[in-house]
Amino acid sequence: MGLLIGLTGVGGGSLMTPLLVLGFGQPPAVAVGTDLLFSATTKLAATASSGFSRRVDWRIVGRLALGSVPACTAVLAWLWMSHRTPLALDAVVSRCLSVILAVAALALLLQPWLRRLGLSITAAWLDRTQRHKLSFTVAAGALLGAGVGLTSVGAGALGVVAILALYPLRLTPERLVATDIAHALPMTAIAAAGHALLGHPDLRVLACLLVGSIPGILLASRLTIRLPAAFTRTLIALMLAVVSERLLFAA
Repeated sequence: MGLLIGLTGVGGGSLMTPLLVLGFGQPPAVAVGTDLLFSATTKLAATASSGFSRRVDWRIVGRLALGSVPACTAVLAWLWMSHRTPLALDAVVSRCLSVILAVAALALLLQPWLRRLGLSITAAWLDRTQRHKLSFTVAAGALLGAGVGLTSVGAGALGVVAILALYPLRLTPERLVATDIAHALPMTAIAAAGHALLGHPDLRVLACLLVGSIPGILLASRLTIRLPAAFTRTLIALMLAVVSERLLFAA
């Protein structure tokens, strides 16, 4: 899982939470809390590695965090006051997310051909609408923050989709991954702290996960510098497709 997160920025919540529930028999609330602590720790290691190599676009991270951090905090406060467990995505939302991720995966795979054919007009138009981009980015961050606080899902997969949609021409694949991971760090850290106060994480499972994931994510974050952009782009698309399939059939 550390290798997958380091290479693609996807997989922490989208794959780890169902793995903990289905593979390790963890209750959903415990799985969410454990996954959030796992994600926060691994993303801290990846952000440190990526930040030192100057691959993170901190301007995008800051804009997203303006929405995601308050939204995530508000969701955790609501969970605390209402004494509710984390909410699962319902069937409608899961199917919508699966479609969005599948389209994003396809668009990412076809990006070079679309540019050659001159079909990137929408992307170029989005890149020119600077006066609206801040508002859209903050709103996207708020949606991400709420989703992560409730389910632990979305920091990686939906973060990649949001950044691709809002800044299609700005980031190379390796900078996209680094920026997505850096933005996910404050969200997952806040959500992890909140769920820890609620008593959800399983610290023994967390320790075992980190023993394998930290070396994996550090290795992967270095590999992205040397891997061809086309390979990283394809891997990100495949990861989005896997998450899309999981959400579709989970619904």
